[in-house]
Amino acid sequence: MISFNFFKTKFNQTIFYLTTIVFCGASIIYLQMPMARQLMGNNTKANFEQDEKIAKIQLDLLKNMPSFGFKNLLSDWIMLQFLQYFGDGEARKVVGFSLSPDYLEAIVQHDPKFIQAYLMISPASSMFAGLPNRTVEAMAKGLEQLSPDISDAYYVWLYKGVDEILFIADTEEAKKSYTMASKWAKIAGNEAIAKSASDTVQFLETNPDSTDAQIGAWLMVFVNSRDTYTRQLAKNSIENLGGELQIKPDGRVSVRLPREENVAKG
Repeated sequence: MISFNFFKTKFNQTIFYLTTIVFCGASIIYLQMPMARQLMGNNTKANFEQDEKIAKIQLDLLKNMPSFGFKNLLSDWIMLQFLQYFGDGEARKVVGFSLSPDYLEAIVQHDPKFIQAYLMISPASSMFAGLPNRTVEAMAKGLEQLSPDISDAYYVWLYKGVDEILFIADTEEAKKSYTMASKWAKIAGNEAIAKSASDTVQFLETNPDSTDAQIGAWLMVFVNSRDTYTRQLAKNSIENLGGELQIKPDGRVSVRLPREENVAKG
């Protein structure tokens, strides 16, 4: 006898497949629009703004869309859309990065264990979109589902702490985040990150509003960033605060503080 659950499962799968086809079709068209506009010389502000509205509608739907057991597939798809969005330099110059936190929120909703998504989207959300509060909220929500046994999960605590120092000026929460980053990194066997995060906590205990703490946070951004744009922004920020970024021939990175010989190394 075929049970009701069998039909329910088949129905859910059918709905998912149909929804996926619709979204894939819409996304293919959306992803091809920048190239088509470039060929047609049609990259106007109005067109970029229209694209932004369409992307916002898609993301709102994706946040509330049931995954029917295909969470990883859905989150990978959202990540690909973000990479296309972030890489469209012409559009970003005109309408900015304001949808970045929406991509992160959508991924966290469906696959909070997608660690690379936090590391790639959070800089765009906090630094370029200027929405660090939403970035931190998304990371906090994701961390509820994470544990130290998940590869590189400690980086989410680390990035959260960086945002809390640099953009929110919440030293107490930053200390908590760096403390957790240190604990999880130690469990994961990354002694370098564990020590660096622990040292940052101790430093914040005695220098809660120090420029040096901001320089150290920007150094973390530089060392762990995945793209040239973010690294250059971090370098410029360190220099604007009076620090000097030094890159050794072997790739090691250090910073000379305004009043001292040397600090953190990456």
